[in-house]
Amino acid sequence: MLMAAENTSRLRLNDALASEDTVAVADWLQAVDDHSERAYQVAGLSRSQMRRLGGLLDSESGIELYKSVDDQLAADVLRQLPAARVAAFLDLLDSDHAGNVMREVDDRTREAWLSALPLPRARVLRDLLAWPKHSVAAHMVPETLTVGPAMTAATAVDEIRGHAARVRSDSRTGAYIFVTDDDNRLVGVVPFRNLVLAGADSTVENLMETDVLALSPLTDEEEAAKLLIDHRLVALPVVDADRRLLGLLTADDAADIAEEEATEDAERQGGSAPLEVPYLRASPWLLWRKRIVWLLVLFAAEAYTGTVLRAFEEELDAVVALAFFIPLLIGTGGNTGTQITTTLVRAMATGQVRFHNVPAILAKEMSTGVMIALAMAAAAVIRAWTLGVGAEVTLTVTLSVAAIVLWASFVASILPPLLKKCRVDPAVVSAPMIATIVDGTGLLIYFTIAKMTLSQLAGL
Repeated sequence: MLMAAENTSRLRLNDALASEDTVAVADWLQAVDDHSERAYQVAGLSRSQMRRLGGLLDSESGIELYKSVDDQLAADVLRQLPAARVAAFLDLLDSDHAGNVMREVDDRTREAWLSALPLPRARVLRDLLAWPKHSVAAHMVPETLTVGPAMTAATAVDEIRGHAARVRSDSRTGAYIFVTDDDNRLVGVVPFRNLVLAGADSTVENLMETDVLALSPLTDEEEAAKLLIDHRLVALPVVDADRRLLGLLTADDAADIAEEEATEDAERQGGSAPLEVPYLRASPWLLWRKRIVWLLVLFAAEAYTGTVLRAFEEELDAVVALAFFIPLLIGTGGNTGTQITTTLVRAMATGQVRFHNVPAILAKEMSTGVMIALAMAAAAVIRAWTLGVGAEVTLTVTLSVAAIVLWASFVASILPPLLKKCRVDPAVVSAPMIATIVDGTGLLIYFTIAKMTLSQLAGL
C-alpha cells in the first residue's frame, strides 16, 4: 500500500513535467506535502528534468519547493536555470535562506546570480556571504525592525508599519522591535506586543529593555543557537564591536543549526565524518570517502592490540585458557567506555557539562564504575565456572574484568572534557575510538594480573 502511494506520487511529478503545466506542478506540491519525500523525488531527476521543473515553477510554487528541500538540492535545481530566473527566485527567498543556497555553488555561478539581482538585494546577500560559513552572521536575518528611543508608541507603530513593507519582516523578525540611535547602535529592545498595547503618548525609551543579550557576528553558530534556545527567545540581535545592529538570529535558524550539529555529532560518534547531504542522496563513493579515513585510523590504532598479544605469547602458550576470555574482556571495556562517552558528549553539547566539572564527573563515573565492576566480576565468575578453567584462571578473569571496567570508566570520563578544552570536537571520541583505546590497554591489564595470580606464569 505504501509503495503504491509512493509510486503514484512519483508518477504525478513525472506527469507534471511531461505536461509542462505549472498547475500540475502546484498540484504535485499539494499532494506530496512531506518534505523528505519531495526532496527524494526531486533528487532523482536528471539535469534536463530539473531544468524543466525549474521552468514550470511560478513564484509561489517555487518558493514552496525551495523552502521544503535542503539547500544543496535547491542549488542543484537553480543551477539548471538561467541567471535571470534564478535571481527572481532568490529575490523572493528570505535573505538567510538565499545566502545558504548560494553557498552551495561555485564562485563563478554565485557571481552570475548576484549580478542578475537588483543592486540593493545583491548588496545584502554579498554582505551575508562575506561572513565565515560557521559564524552566526552567516545565518542571521539582516532585515530588522527598528525605531528610535525618543519616538512615541503611536509614532513607532506607524514607523514599523511603513518599515515592515520594505524589509520582508515576518513572525521571525517582527516579535521584537529593536531600538537604535542615529548611528544604528543598539540601545534597547521592546516586544512588539508591548508597543502596540502601550499608551499612544508613551515613549519608546520608557518601554524598552536596555539590558539586551546580543551576539558578536563571529560567534560560532552552534554556540549562538544554544544561547538562544537556552534563553527561550524568539530572536537574538547580532551586533558589531561598536554595537551597531547587523541582523538577528531567529529561533527557526537556531533550531536548524542545532539539528545539523546533533546529526554531525551522531555521525562522528559512529566513527564517520559528517555526510553533509541527506543519506539517500549520498553516493557509495561519498560514503567511502567519509568512512575510510576513520577506519584506517582505527585499523592502525587497533594494530597495537596484536603487538600486545605477541608480547605475551609465552603466557598464552603456558595457560591456553587465558585466550578464551580475551574477546569478553576487551568487549566489556569498550562497551563501558562507549556508554560513558555517549552520555558525556551529549551532555557537553547541551551545555550541561564543562571542563571545570571533571572532578564531579570522575567522582560520579568512578562510583558507578565500582558498582558495574562488581556486577561484571560476578558475571565473569559464573562464565569461568561454566568453562571449567579452574580457580586461578577464574580469579584472574574476575579481577581483570573489574580492573578493565574501572580503567575504561576513568579514560572515558576524562577524555571528552579534555578534548573540548583543547578545542577539539569531543564527538571524535567515537564508540569505535574509545573501544580501540581500551582494547590494547585492557590486554595489558589482563596479562599483568595473570602474571601476579597464576603460578604457571611465575618466572616468565
